[in-house]
Amino acid sequence: MRLPVLLLSSTLVLAPLVAARPASAREGAMTVQQQLDALAARVKVLEANDRLLRKQAEDAIAAAQAARAELAALKAAPPPAVAAVEAAPPAAAPSGGNANAFNPAISVILNGSYTSHSLDPNHYARAGFPVVDEGGPGPRGISLGESEISLASNIDEKFYGQLTLTAHSDNGEDHVGVEEAFIDTTALPDGFNLRLGRFFSNIGYLNSHHAHTDNFFDRPLAYQAFLGSQYGDDGAQLRWLAPTDLYLEVGGEIFRGGNYPSGGAEHSGAGVKTLFAHAGGDIGIENSWLAGLSMLKSSATGAADGFSGDSTLYIGDATWKWAPQGNFKDGGVTVRGEYFVDHRNGTAVNPLDEGEPLAWHGARRGAYVEGIYRFNRTWDIGYRVDKLWADRTGPYASAFDPYRNTLELTWRNSEFSLLRLQFARDQPTSNTTDNALTLQYQVSLGAHGAHKF
Repeated sequence: MRLPVLLLSSTLVLAPLVAARPASAREGAMTVQQQLDALAARVKVLEANDRLLRKQAEDAIAAAQAARAELAALKAAPPPAVAAVEAAPPAAAPSGGNANAFNPAISVILNGSYTSHSLDPNHYARAGFPVVDEGGPGPRGISLGESEISLASNIDEKFYGQLTLTAHSDNGEDHVGVEEAFIDTTALPDGFNLRLGRFFSNIGYLNSHHAHTDNFFDRPLAYQAFLGSQYGDDGAQLRWLAPTDLYLEVGGEIFRGGNYPSGGAEHSGAGVKTLFAHAGGDIGIENSWLAGLSMLKSSATGAADGFSGDSTLYIGDATWKWAPQGNFKDGGVTVRGEYFVDHRNGTAVNPLDEGEPLAWHGARRGAYVEGIYRFNRTWDIGYRVDKLWADRTGPYASAFDPYRNTLELTWRNSEFSLLRLQFARDQPTSNTTDNALTLQYQVSLGAHGAHKF
């Protein structure tokens, strides 16, 4: 540096002058020498501080560059997948309060379609099975399907609550209703859970799932014929989950019995009782299975199909899933089937002609099998075959058994939106055929609980 050189030059210039001074002046010269030494020491300290500051600056610049690189990598990465649905109750809050008590998770499902029918849906009839509630085909043309708004949250450390409202259009009229409104316990011991309110029964496989989670635009014929597409009512449910590696759930429900397949809310407003059991597990890392048995027993007076008496519906269901490395979102195969047996013991009046009651003692059956192949996160294709077996005697006797074949292709832009093209060939009677082509859209807005298996 130039400063030490300058100090050395100054010392050389001052040295002769100091030597030429008298002794009395040399003491002052020594003071000057001491000042020069002190100045040189300060310079060394400044040089050391300069080196330290340079090192700190270099470290700060390196840290800033690393932070910028990490931020750029995060921006370039795809957003994490957010599960869209059917909400299993979240874990209870760790304390008496709930941070989400005044801010429930809100989700909105918007659903619409365009359908072309070769058979007028207003004149649709199914041999051996009267069409009730939403158990028939959808309307022709552009239609706003069933959209829903769901609010869900932990209430406190012991309860979880959910409210689901639905909106749909029927013959040009808009309808808004309460689809589900229930509370769940979150702190019962030994794997027990109690649900109270209005909810979908846990019988079968599809019944407890909201329709927007289905792989097809409409429900199988067996669900349409025996449950009016889906059975839900006001009631209470008790479930028990076994503390085993094998998934095992058993439970039962009591419902008011005001909705099809029941009616009239018999037995003092407890006209329907159910039992169900589901078991499942993994085979390796690429295969999973789930199977169940269910029973719905009801007493009805003037149900939607004109039936009065006792009925028992049995359902067996099975699902198998395969995916490479167990990652079902990236691809794989799902095969599912359900088998229904409906025993009736009572009388029925045809709701169309309101004639004399006729004895109804018999059993009807129904089944479906569907397979879905998912190419990747974006595309899947599926095929489903439906079959119903009618009574050969009784008020709805028929020698013909309705059936239907359905093919679908679905494109998903993300977890929150899809477009589905579906073609169905439905044979409801021996001399009628309904060819239905449907284009469906569906989007999800807001947070939604994870879907069931």
